[in-house]
Amino acid sequence: MASHLRVFTALCLLSAFLCMVGFAIAVPNLVVEGRVYCDTCRAGFETKATEYIEGAKVKLECKNYTTGASTFTAEGVTNTMGTYQISVSDDHQEESCAVMLVSSPRSDCSEISDGRNLAPVVLTHNVGITTGVRYANSLGFLKDEPLASCGQMLMQYALGVDD
Repeated sequence: MASHLRVFTALCLLSAFLCMVGFAIAVPNLVVEGRVYCDTCRAGFETKATEYIEGAKVKLECKNYTTGASTFTAEGVTNTMGTYQISVSDDHQEESCAVMLVSSPRSDCSEISDGRNLAPVVLTHNVGITTGVRYANSLGFLKDEPLASCGQMLMQYALGVDD
């Protein structure tokens, strides 16, 4: 009876150890997080009228600094708050990485324009950042037609007014 208990205890401990090892291997080293929005005023930046897009697709791509060859790609999809998270299991210190827009589920807000379509991100632990989360700048699709309220709202930003 005592030997069965020892065998059972040993199996439980071994199982627990293997679960911990498996968990450690499965946990990504880094997570890239960002948001995707609809630029409802076609202003080129986030405003009070910005709407965050659920179901937008983005792609993370890393390229070798020297050759420019793609070394890593992963895709993500935004949640109800327009936020995506992409897990990265390797260090990409010798590479240039960026998140880019792929597609929008909104037919009225799917135009991709330069300036808000790409967000560079540093994917290495060798930069003095203690957390494993890397935040990318927000990416934006342009709405087909600006909202009627945009003109008045953008005046609050004093755009186009030189003092």
